[in-house]
Amino acid sequence: MDLPQPDDLASLVLRTDFSSEAAWETLQAAFNGSGDYRNATFVSDSSFTDVSVQALVDAAVAADDEDKLCHVFLADATTMTGEEHPLLAVDLHDEPGRTFRVSPRWYADVANTLTIANMDLSEFADTTDESDGYYGFEDG
Repeated sequence: MDLPQPDDLASLVLRTDFSSEAAWETLQAAFNGSGDYRNATFVSDSSFTDVSVQALVDAAVAADDEDKLCHVFLADATTMTGEEHPLLAVDLHDEPGRTFRVSPRWYADVANTLTIANMDLSEFADTTDESDGYYGFEDG
């Protein structure tokens, strides 16, 4: 399995749940509706239906150096049915397979920081709440 490549300076948002086209459109609208440039490359390819985190990690390991991804955001069943449409952030490099949830509201903070390699995905994962969701860093 080859992973799609995101646009330059963007993170990949990979759809893995195809139960609702309306939910997919709502998710994309959540990114576009904020007015912020979200640095997301949306990929909707049914060959990734219900793909496992381990399969993504394996694909990242097997990829040629120029095609390796450090992280991916999944639009899975939880994303499509959740009230906030939280994406599943997946580490493919430092701690392969480590995950946490991030809503479109916080996506830009995470994706932009990862894209410029200012922080690792694990640093965000370390600040998640009891539901394994990232909701920004606390002040001070």
